[in-house]
Amino acid sequence: MISGESAFKVTFDWDNEIGVPGAILIKNKHHSEFYLKSITLEDVPGQGQIHFVCNSWVYPADKYKKDRIFFSNKTYLPSETPTPLRKYREEELVNLRGDGKGELQEWDRVYDYAYYNDLGSPKHMRPILGGSSEYPYPRRGRTGRPPTETDPKIETRLNPLLSINIYVPRDERFAPPMSLTNYKIYSISMKEEIELPNDGEGLLKFPVPQVIKEDKSAWRTDEEFAREMLAGVNPVIIRCLQEFPPSSKLDSKVYGDQTSTITEEHIGKYLNGLSIDEAIKSNKLFILDHHDALMPYLKRINETSTKIYTSRTLLFLKEDGTLKPLAIELSLPHPDGNQFGAISKVYTPAEEGVQSCIWQLAKAYVAVIDSGYHQLISHWLHTHAAIEPFVIATNRQLSVLHPIYKLLHPHFRDTMNVNALARQVLINAGGALESTVFPRKYSMEWSSVLYKNWVFPEQALPADLIKRITLMLLWANSAIKTWVEDYCSFYYKTDDMVQNDSELQSWWKELREEGHGDKKDEPWWPKMQTREELIETCTITIWIASALHAAINFGQYPYGGYPPNRPAMSRQFMPEEGSTDYKELKTHPDKAFLKTFTSQLESVLGISLVEILSRHSSDEIYLGQRDSLDWTSDKTPLAAFERFGKKLEEIEDRITKRNKDEKLKNRVGPIKMPYTLLYPTSEEGLTAKGIPNSVSI
Repeated sequence: MISGESAFKVTFDWDNEIGVPGAILIKNKHHSEFYLKSITLEDVPGQGQIHFVCNSWVYPADKYKKDRIFFSNKTYLPSETPTPLRKYREEELVNLRGDGKGELQEWDRVYDYAYYNDLGSPKHMRPILGGSSEYPYPRRGRTGRPPTETDPKIETRLNPLLSINIYVPRDERFAPPMSLTNYKIYSISMKEEIELPNDGEGLLKFPVPQVIKEDKSAWRTDEEFAREMLAGVNPVIIRCLQEFPPSSKLDSKVYGDQTSTITEEHIGKYLNGLSIDEAIKSNKLFILDHHDALMPYLKRINETSTKIYTSRTLLFLKEDGTLKPLAIELSLPHPDGNQFGAISKVYTPAEEGVQSCIWQLAKAYVAVIDSGYHQLISHWLHTHAAIEPFVIATNRQLSVLHPIYKLLHPHFRDTMNVNALARQVLINAGGALESTVFPRKYSMEWSSVLYKNWVFPEQALPADLIKRITLMLLWANSAIKTWVEDYCSFYYKTDDMVQNDSELQSWWKELREEGHGDKKDEPWWPKMQTREELIETCTITIWIASALHAAINFGQYPYGGYPPNRPAMSRQFMPEEGSTDYKELKTHPDKAFLKTFTSQLESVLGISLVEILSRHSSDEIYLGQRDSLDWTSDKTPLAAFERFGKKLEEIEDRITKRNKDEKLKNRVGPIKMPYTLLYPTSEEGLTAKGIPNSVSI
């Protein structure tokens, strides 16, 4: 027991005719709710102990239409459920689905779907995300709040001061140590340890980010710039170059010729004697390509206070395993219209004079673009938003008795809650992200358009090693997949058992047709007809919620807490030769840099946000851990889970050893920061390591 918990013992007579208890009905006759953690029956004849893992808030009985029911920790497929329990199993799922009507209250336990129609307001309109081909999106949890008076399709918003009261099922709400709603206040009251570079408006101080802890200037190097594409917070974009010059998949009838203007003259001398074709065939050339993703929105974004480009960055893999940037192409839409293609300029490395300053600016523009893409797409869309329909569908269609519910449930902890808070203060109109990332008011709209490119199976194991070198360790050890395979194989002996599992088939159908309904007709969805499809689906789901989210979230402050290394905004374009800004670049390069990319207020908001997002809470539950040792009564899955935990311990040791291997230069880099983002466990706070079970911050 921990502080604040209470245990009660009750003795009662036992009638052997009762049989083996499989469920307990609970009625709360008090005036307030209580949290029921577990119930254990001792000395049950013929059984010994029977555990009921509850972990649920129980409200007064008059708040419910049905008494609360809690099942024992036994696991049954629907067809194998003991006859006396079947009615209760089915009724509980009906209760959790609700009737789709009315505003939901804190004691309601309803999981239902809604569009993202609550981000804007009558004064600050934003498009509804989801339910259309123009703005497709994963579904969020329904709250049932009434529509606005001006538009019946738009849901009213809560007063920001009441954000903590936004509806999610109460058992999905695990209070974080630092509420997102307080991040602005928190940013001002932090312990002061280092000064923030500013543009003359005063000084603010924050904890020292690891990127400058050992070396104040190593972040400026080309090697570190490239290394962070592999070992930084967004290592999911860089890929092998397949063709030269890089082409575009944008519709040429709409956007004209968007082919890259990078030529052999720009990069040929850096290829160690290889031709471009030879370098491509030997997997020596890589590209960080944000061109197609951004170009359709670039004109609109640049009509805000943002001034930004699209970018393509080419890199060469050196013999020592590090990447060398070869060229950066920055592009703008043609001033006469998109149909005339792009206006592009190519920048190459320089070490002296004003050209070295220009090269630093070019790298910073790439960092701005990558930072925005990371926050809105890699982070928010591909983990937070993409996983929420899985949370909803699992609770609506899979009983707590179901083996797949027991497998996946730990990986959904607090996700609906943190996403609901995000709709209140982060991704809403005028919220933190619109204030701190370059797309401004187009942020969520842009993420909706890029959801069109989301492919569920592609969230899994990458095809080539170098493409995801920092994300591969867990996969290389097959830890997650081996655990899932061992678990699923215990309950599903044949493919027919997958096909005939009524709850599983309903879950998968609803997830595709409702939760990700705007992509229901995509051919790449697994059919859920075989054990292998079930194993692969569960593995990807756990990967997204745990390791993928950890890899792209918990390094945000260590790398981005120092804005010059990872600026999130740009306020003016590259200085033109002969201009006042160009002259300032010659005489005061650092001042010109800060003037281009950072402002005091935006830096304060941005740093305080990523500082909170990068923190582990004191009650974090990490991959390979459970909040109860009695989560199932089946010994074989428990043994498999224990093996999984030991495998993760081995991975921790391997990460530590690899970080000490001086031949693996990308593990530490010029900034002398070991790669630990996929180190499975962590302490509380800013650690740049640890894989929580779920998307919980």
